[in-house]
Amino acid sequence: MTHLPAAPDFRAAPDFTEMLLAPGTTQPHHATSVPIFQTSSFLFERYEDMAEVFAGTSDRFIYTRGNNPTVAQLESLIARLEGTEAARGFASGMAAVAAAIMPFVQAGDRVVAVENLYSDAFRLFEVVLKKFGVTTTYVNGSDTDAVIAALPGAKLVYLESPTSWTFTLQDLPAIAQAARNLGVISVIDNSWATPLYQRPAEAGIDLIIHAASKYLCGHSDTIAGLVTGSKALMTRINHEAYHYLGGKMSPFDAWLVLRGMQTLNLRMARHMENGLALGRALTDHPLVAAVRHPGFHPHAGRAGLSGYGGLFAFDLDDSIDIPRFANALRVAKIGVSWGGPESLIIPAQAALGLSGSANSFQRFGVSARSVRFAAGLEEPSALVADVLNAIEEAKR
Repeated sequence: MTHLPAAPDFRAAPDFTEMLLAPGTTQPHHATSVPIFQTSSFLFERYEDMAEVFAGTSDRFIYTRGNNPTVAQLESLIARLEGTEAARGFASGMAAVAAAIMPFVQAGDRVVAVENLYSDAFRLFEVVLKKFGVTTTYVNGSDTDAVIAALPGAKLVYLESPTSWTFTLQDLPAIAQAARNLGVISVIDNSWATPLYQRPAEAGIDLIIHAASKYLCGHSDTIAGLVTGSKALMTRINHEAYHYLGGKMSPFDAWLVLRGMQTLNLRMARHMENGLALGRALTDHPLVAAVRHPGFHPHAGRAGLSGYGGLFAFDLDDSIDIPRFANALRVAKIGVSWGGPESLIIPAQAALGLSGSANSFQRFGVSARSVRFAAGLEEPSALVADVLNAIEEAKR
């Protein structure tokens, strides 16, 4: 019998309700929602006021590509939620990934990364950084000894816990401590668990990335990214990447993420419920070869997760026609991304045909029988019935 997860103990999870609903600043005119400061520039009444900003003695807003009040509210909120000192908003999750890496490496340096990481992060390492003389060592993240053994001589270690497609976990405290002892900067993508269910900074991780387009926003209507960490590391990001790469989050996108985060705790509970309900229904199903969900791993509790995202994968038996399965779904839809109210699937069989040489699916041996499933906010029983019916319809 496959391991089934017990219901998470929400009493042990941090209560972020007050932080989510109260960004910490009284809004102009006592508005209930954070205002959207949709402006490119901010004016000065006196020459001396502008001179103070340029001299670094004033933190007044000057230009939205640098700082904006709406974006600053979101940056302050994610730093409080993650327990870090500072944060920056970016135009996409990938802009955040690039900004968290590029200031800390140069030609001749080496990065350690977990296998089965997000496909575009993999292409950043293999296409962009490799071009500038930065090499990457890929390690099975669930093998803590192997990760630590690869750290000596590296400048940075890049983690995802859980990883994309295979959803394996890493021992964050052990890796973070080993990295710190060696002077290696540790970076993690925490989009899957969110600050509600995983606290990387408490485990000693240096920089935390969020694709805010996913669960933080939660409505499938914006593209945004965040990086948060210590003031010292964020200062390097500000001085060596943020102002020059131009991937700045817009005020409206920041407002959309702030709006979504007011219901983050409620939505995440439903995403988790739906993912676990479907995972339980597929466990030991005769036509499902594997369920790849952290909650069904016997050592999931050791990873420090207090809950689960709704994104996971399952491998279908060879007797199932995967295109027919995808087309037979009625509640779940076919589409990329995740974190919104709708359930979405991507069959690996389609992604294996991705053009270009940097194909992480082929590099790390993702099974062609695997289907990535993003559980949305539908009724659990309807979602389970939809998938089970599609499996029946797809028998060869």
